Parts: sequence; structure tokens; C-alpha cells
Amino acid sequence: MLRRPEYRKALLFCGLIGIPVSLIAFWFLVAIHQLERLVWTDWPKDLGWEQPPWWWGFPLMLVAGVAVGLVVTRLPGRGGHIPAGGLHSGGITKDALAGVVIAAVFSLPLGAVLGPEAPLIALGSGTALLFASLVRAPQTKASTALLGAAGAAAAIAALFGNPVVGAVLLMEVAGVGGPQLFAVMLPALLASGVGALVFTGFVHWTGLPTGSLDIGLPKAPLLDAGDVLWVLLLAPALALLIHVVFVGGRLAAGFVSSWTVRNTTLCALGAAGCMALYTVATGRSPSEVALSGEDALGEMAQDPHAWPVGALVAVLVFKALAYSLCLGSLRGGPVFPALFLGGAAGALLAPLPGFGLVPAMAAGMAAAVTAALRLPVSSVVLVVLLLGNTETVAIVMLAAVLSFVLTQLLPQGPPIPAFSESSAGRAPGQ
Repeated sequence: MLRRPEYRKALLFCGLIGIPVSLIAFWFLVAIHQLERLVWTDWPKDLGWEQPPWWWGFPLMLVAGVAVGLVVTRLPGRGGHIPAGGLHSGGITKDALAGVVIAAVFSLPLGAVLGPEAPLIALGSGTALLFASLVRAPQTKASTALLGAAGAAAAIAALFGNPVVGAVLLMEVAGVGGPQLFAVMLPALLASGVGALVFTGFVHWTGLPTGSLDIGLPKAPLLDAGDVLWVLLLAPALALLIHVVFVGGRLAAGFVSSWTVRNTTLCALGAAGCMALYTVATGRSPSEVALSGEDALGEMAQDPHAWPVGALVAVLVFKALAYSLCLGSLRGGPVFPALFLGGAAGALLAPLPGFGLVPAMAAGMAAAVTAALRLPVSSVVLVVLLLGNTETVAIVMLAAVLSFVLTQLLPQGPPIPAFSESSAGRAPGQ
């Protein structure tokens, strides 16, 4: 294959594609991060509150629900894939880019309990195809798949800060193997590497934050039998919780598939209700239930004692409910809320005899993200990168395997419904 001139040209083009894709991903993440800070930190303080009041999520999620519903019914591509269906590497064309970006901008900063990874994959894939069209590169079915995978890998590598994660994730999402795997992964690795170099350079040059996977956990102690025994109980329990959340997301997707604008708005307001109930019950900020949970997870890892037992139980309940509603209605990715729920469950159970904060959070995050993605290898690589140590790799792998086996054996719930023309046609009357 490497001796074929057309493949070598495609490989070179994929390497070049990593540059614009990583730059677009950089500014996209900066914009999302800055908007989240503006909406959930700066505006409440400007209005005289130390934290957002209990009702803060309602007007924001009302806007999010209406905007996403209109994008789904009016624009090509329906704003991207429904998050309850997991991550997808294909199916997004260059014509769908506008809808993907608009849906993500109205979902993520306004409080959707979703992460940016799915819009980034769609953005990277669609951008790669757009650039190929602009330079009039020959496009076949095989080359389109190749370019889409390379662009998606470059964008996702920018988010996770590591090209290996982007490549492994796209390998599992694409679900290919043998010679096909080599054909797709070599350009993906190249595009991820080039994109990571450019992205890292822009982070240092501009000083603008885009988020980080370094959550600040202390150095892990040596594992013992107690850690392993608790993981055998924690991982299946979390896998079951996340599985139920995703079944709920699929039910919400079915609810939204008819009368799309109205029902998307109702789901978004339901998520806002979860934020409000959490604040009323605990007195803490509704932002701990809203958003992806990436920043809150870092705060929890660095100061777990700042979270009382009641707050941990409440955030698990209300964030899981809001996550389920957002999975079926708004647009974003499933990774970071699952990581947060796993980390929160680990922090809650860490005081158990023979357990500890680091192994508990490590196992919780591995089990939760594996249940959400159904991608065990990617989940292990991601959690190990996030932890920044090798001492917990064994229990991370054990938790991921247990979670994957259990979720594969459980009933998968209703299928993700297709949006009918009649549901789109109802939009004006909603």
C-alpha cells in the first residue's frame, strides 16, 4: 500500500490537514471555555452573586433547547450525532459544519451536561473534507473515509492533548481492523501528531486556556488486595448506573424525535430543574451539575474534603438525571460527564476500609467512561493519561474490562430514532 502513489499523496495531504484542523479546534475550545466562564462565573459576580442562583439554569437552557431544536429541524446534518448513540467518526459532511458549530455553541456554554469531543470529531472530519473540496482533491468513498478519520483524529488529539488518544479513540470508533486499520490509522497518527504540535505551540504562544486533563490527583499509593476487592464491586455498580443513564438518553431521543423544538426545549428545562434542585438541596453552585464537569472534577481531585457526603450523593443523582436528558436532546459528547460521575462515585467511596482516593477515583472514572463509550482500550488510555501515573493502570484496566463486559451483556434499550420529515415539518408550530 505504501508503494502506491495515490496512498502516499493521501498520507501527505492528511499530514497537512492536521495544521488547519488543529488551529480550528484550538479556537473552538478557547471559545467554549471562555463562554462557560463568562456565563457561569463572570455574569453572576457582575450581578452581585458569589455563585449562580438556583434559577440560573432555566433561562440559559431555555435558549439552548430552542436553538438546538431549530438547528436540528432547519439545518443540514441536524447539528451532529445524538450523544446517546455514543461517538461516531463519520456521517458528517462539509455542509453540516455550520449546524454542528451552532448546536455546540448553544449547548455547551449554556449548561448542557455534555463535553466538546463529539462536536470536535464532526468539526475535524467536516473541515478535512471541506479543505479537500477547496483544493479539488480526488474524492472517492475510500479517500473520503480516510480524510474524515484523519481530520477527526487531529481535532480530538487537540482536546485530549495527546495524539495517541486521538488515534486510539478513532481506531475503536471506526471499528476497522487488519489492512483497513493500517490504512486509516497511519494518516490519523500523522495528522494527530502534526495537529498536537501546532496546538501545543498556540497554547504557549497565546496563553489562552482550553481546559486540561491534568486534574491534580496526588501520587497513588501501592495497590493492595482491598483496592482490588472494592473495584470488583464499584466497577459493575457504576457500569449499571451509566447504562441506565444512556437508556434514559435513548428514551429522551425518542421523545425529541417528534415535535422536535418543543420537546428538545422541555428536556433542556428538565436538566435545568436538576441544577436548581441540587442548589436548593445543598446550597452549592448549580454549575456543579451543569456543564461537562471537567473543571469540577479537577477541583474534586485536589480538594475532595470540600465535598461533603451529602453533596457527593446529590451531585451523582442530579447530574446523572441531567446527563440523561441532555444525551437525548442537546448536542455534545458523552466523555467528560461520565468521567465526572465516575470520579464523584470514587470520591464518595474512597473512605471505605482498604480503599483510597486515587484508586477509587481511577477505577470509578475507568468504569464510567467505558460504560459510556463502549470503547475499552480508548477508555484505559484516556484515564491513564488523565491520572498521570502508572501505579493505577492495573485497576483501571480491571474496572474497564468489568464495565465493558457488563454493559455489553445488558439490554441496550431502544434504538436511536431517525428524525422523520413530519417531525421537521412540525417545527413552525412548536
